[in-house]
Amino acid sequence: MNSKERISLALNHKEADRVAIHDAPWFTTVRRWKKEGLPEWTEPQDYFNYEMESVGADTTFQFPMRIIEETEEYTIIQASYGETRKNWKNRISTPECTDFLVKDRKTWEEYKPRLSMNKTRFDWVTARNVYERAKSKGRFLYFSCGVGYDMLQAIIGSERLLIAIAEEPEWIRDIMKSATELLIAAGEEMLSVFKFDGVFYGDDMGYRNASLFSPAAYKEIFFPYHKKACDFFKGKRLPIILHSCGCVKGLIPMLIDAGFTCLQPLEVKAGMDLIELKKAYGDKLAFMGGIDVRKMRHPDPNVIEEEIRTKITFAKKGGGYIYHSDHSVPDDISFDQYKTVIDLVHRYGSYT
Repeated sequence: MNSKERISLALNHKEADRVAIHDAPWFTTVRRWKKEGLPEWTEPQDYFNYEMESVGADTTFQFPMRIIEETEEYTIIQASYGETRKNWKNRISTPECTDFLVKDRKTWEEYKPRLSMNKTRFDWVTARNVYERAKSKGRFLYFSCGVGYDMLQAIIGSERLLIAIAEEPEWIRDIMKSATELLIAAGEEMLSVFKFDGVFYGDDMGYRNASLFSPAAYKEIFFPYHKKACDFFKGKRLPIILHSCGCVKGLIPMLIDAGFTCLQPLEVKAGMDLIELKKAYGDKLAFMGGIDVRKMRHPDPNVIEEEIRTKITFAKKGGGYIYHSDHSVPDDISFDQYKTVIDLVHRYGSYT
């Protein structure tokens, strides 16, 4: 059984030969692992046989990246939405966004035309290479996209966005409308060239204890456009995996109604419990993730074994589960510790 078949079965709540495996190590983690035994010219994707490949389109304002300041520790750039971002060079963190071109409804109207469809939004050479690699290895190929809170905070900033959700919801709906129309147009173009197996839809909406805005705000502002995007992709018979960090438990019934097939990554430290979620929604929603990375780094290997044995043994029943860390793999986890993780997933994720 290949990866495409394995993941497709899981998303359809059917059991395969074993639980599918995918993950996202930090670049600093990969750098550490290559000092500890990961072959220099081998990426984790191939060494651990991760089972997904992605292709996307540029749905930003398409500003060229411009370096504003650079030191040995960080780079400050103007990024693709025109926002100013500070990125660390030797460690991982959320970029610090310090300025935005869109500051109000008036400047939104000025930059709104930059979300129009055009033929320069596609890197067809890279897409073809990824497509051929996925096909040759039997991997699950997904269209990578996303419109929602996470995209909008890159356009106008988190604080401005949260205030506008409360005070200017029509403005936020207008941004969502333009961005969703572009996403669907880009998806239509790519689907005319490649046969995808699914969609990976990114929209971070959670914080540590709850969603970043109320369920009522989600229903009023974001839900209609999530549903429009899901209706489009489901009309193409494609399952949709939603990536949403943090605690989004309060949104799950509406995420199901919108049409999402699977929820990822299920951050344990934000209260997203895989077993609890499987019990509550496992007949309607598949799950991907939920394995606590803090336990991966524990010096006692019995700790991560208990985490994987308990959760995967339960979550895999009847299909509907794909292994992933509960977000990404940080650089305080050694190569040997992570190899143990994958060995345990194979052991406890088997259906035979």
